[in-house]
Amino acid sequence: MLNEATALEGGFSNPVLNAQSVFRAVMDAMAKPATIVEVDAVVTPPSRLDRAAGAVACALIDTDTPFWLDATLAESTALRAWLTFHTGAREMATCGDVAFALVGAPQTMPPLERFAQGTQEYPNRSATLILQVPSLESGAPLTFEGPGIRDRVVLAPRGLPQDFAAQWKANRKRFPRGVDLILTTGDAIACLPRSARLVEMEG
Repeated sequence: MLNEATALEGGFSNPVLNAQSVFRAVMDAMAKPATIVEVDAVVTPPSRLDRAAGAVACALIDTDTPFWLDATLAESTALRAWLTFHTGAREMATCGDVAFALVGAPQTMPPLERFAQGTQEYPNRSATLILQVPSLESGAPLTFEGPGIRDRVVLAPRGLPQDFAAQWKANRKRFPRGVDLILTTGDAIACLPRSARLVEMEG
């Protein structure tokens, strides 16, 4: 049986100020796609979730935004209880019905098209995916251009799906529909809004 104290501990010590700080970091990262941004990740989630992912979840998810966990994260009863307690949100069984998805193993995650895409009239009804990756700097370099990017920018996350390039290009073609990504590792994040265009893949 889960110790109730496990769910109560490890959240923001100052929920308002901490959430505002993390929210600003996410907005900064969204405005500067594929740029690594440090997060003041003052949370201690259960071990399967890194600090940045936990902080982003606590800052963005609330009672109006149900979430989904991939199989890797859903195995942890402690994590599920922790997220529910600190966000007030409901966990959903299918990835197509949520505003936020937390993914602990991006290489085996469902295709991006399976998540909520929004509509032409309401593109904001799409999903934001929080992908926990081993590193943002030691993977195959991905080159992006688009709004918020001067010329081009390179990000090299490790642990993305093998066919990520094709999936992301298809996601971009659905614009203004499509999903947005927040990549996390340790205390850092990098965001890929659906407006970011993948122009080449090296390595």
